[in-house]
Amino acid sequence: MQRYFISNKNISEECVRISGDDFHHLANVLRAKPGETIYCVEENGRAALVEITEITNEAIIGNIIEWIDEQKEMPVRVSVASGLPKGDKLDYIIQKGTEMGAFEFIPFIAARSVVKWDEKKASKKTERLQRIAKEAAEQSHRGRIPEVMPPVRLEGLIKKADRFTHKLIAYEEEAKQGEKSVLSSVLGDIQAGESILFIFGPEGGFSEKEIDLLVENGFIACGLGPRILRTETAPLYALSAVSYHTELLR
Repeated sequence: MQRYFISNKNISEECVRISGDDFHHLANVLRAKPGETIYCVEENGRAALVEITEITNEAIIGNIIEWIDEQKEMPVRVSVASGLPKGDKLDYIIQKGTEMGAFEFIPFIAARSVVKWDEKKASKKTERLQRIAKEAAEQSHRGRIPEVMPPVRLEGLIKKADRFTHKLIAYEEEAKQGEKSVLSSVLGDIQAGESILFIFGPEGGFSEKEIDLLVENGFIACGLGPRILRTETAPLYALSAVSYHTELLR
């Protein structure tokens, strides 16, 4: 069943109004008809089963049949900070990371990032990435849409890091040396309501200067198993590990 995120101004306890791109998708792509049902999610994460009652030229109106008691979000908040990668890899990280439960995404400009972020096009790029997160959240029946932050420099990322309970660097050199206790220890002790900031380097990895700066500011380097993962694979590994420890083992 289709799922749509609705702004609070368009949803009440009894009815829903769907407009914009979601209206176009429902009315023109899916050819929705009165009497069909969909899920609608308000901004605080509550989901409702909605019956479509009216389709106009600009909006779809629906009556709420019932509010659904569901919990689709991970008990800990996981933020993914990715060094800007090449091509469409950031699209992939955001799409799949959303499906796997990420709370937010923070792209950052790393020393070895090949991609140059065009400041003039930054807002449009961020909007497009946010749409990718929205569509993935709807597809995976999330209770919220992860926020995609505008890219920052490493120093800006460090300034944002104080609000996190745990700060981890996925570092390939740690994996090469066989490090395997840090991530396991953090996930074994983490409690519901806490937060993790995972930082991942671009294709060329981190420079030693970046690692030193991060460690000086409270980050802990960890390995992600014995194999070296691609920049678009590592975040998915980390999210899977968090989900397994906090949702399946408990």
